[in-house]
Amino acid sequence: MDFPAATNQLLDIPVFSKNGLSIFIKREDLVFPLASGNKWRKLKYNLKAFQESNASALLTFGGAFSNHLAAVAAMGVRHGMKTIGIVRGVELANKPLNPTLATCQQNGMQLCFVSREEYHQKELGNSVLDLQKTHGTLYVLPEGGTNALAVKGCTEILTPEDATFDAIGCAVGTGGTLAGLANSCKTHQHVVGFQVVKDVSITARIRTFATNNNWTLVQHPTHRGYAQVSNSLVAFAQDVLQQTGVLLDPIYTAPMLFQLVQMIKDDTWTFGKRILLIHTGGTQGITGFNTQSSLQWPVV
Repeated sequence: MDFPAATNQLLDIPVFSKNGLSIFIKREDLVFPLASGNKWRKLKYNLKAFQESNASALLTFGGAFSNHLAAVAAMGVRHGMKTIGIVRGVELANKPLNPTLATCQQNGMQLCFVSREEYHQKELGNSVLDLQKTHGTLYVLPEGGTNALAVKGCTEILTPEDATFDAIGCAVGTGGTLAGLANSCKTHQHVVGFQVVKDVSITARIRTFATNNNWTLVQHPTHRGYAQVSNSLVAFAQDVLQQTGVLLDPIYTAPMLFQLVQMIKDDTWTFGKRILLIHTGGTQGITGFNTQSSLQWPVV
């Protein structure tokens, strides 16, 4: 399962050139849109392991607008694999499916809605135990897909041509992508992870998978928190789209770039002048976001 290499696009934004910075974004979002960005990278070796196992289905976890669930369903139907999604929010079972979950179901994923309490138990929850009784052996992927095989896939994001950059930047949710980048970047490069969620376990998780200490987590104080979208963030994403043609998503890539701009304005960016950001996808969730929020995220 290999796709074409992503292209690096210059972000021609005045605040960057004004401060003598050359900032590019790797368009991983365009490689395989149904499982865009880092998602198919995380799944590549996990799907291979699933195919080599005796498991009857691949089971994983996610929220109502999960990019991970959407990617697993898309890759599952592509390769003829049975997939099961444990969805956080038992109240969703009796409501019309949002665009993300509807697409998951169309791609053959069996959806199982559970309470938030049971969701936190992950593979030890009653629903998963019941599924094991009816499906036999299940190949279980963690929430967000981060495990050793996912990190291995993310080491393949960077190419030899990317050695010219001083720093590599990515949004951080579970930490798997950052760990893969840290393991594969050049010795002169530093990986900067822009935290989009306040999770005290992220640092320890990255250290579990990263073989180097060439990385730093940052979170600018103006960032409100995971999935907390403001008017200023919407306006920022609209400006970026108009200036560069790059569509960012509201949960990961827009907060990443927004935080970078704030650090540059604050003169607290210290990781070099030539920077490569990773577009980790997530734009599939925009339609669902716009149906649920009074704020309207820009679309192409």
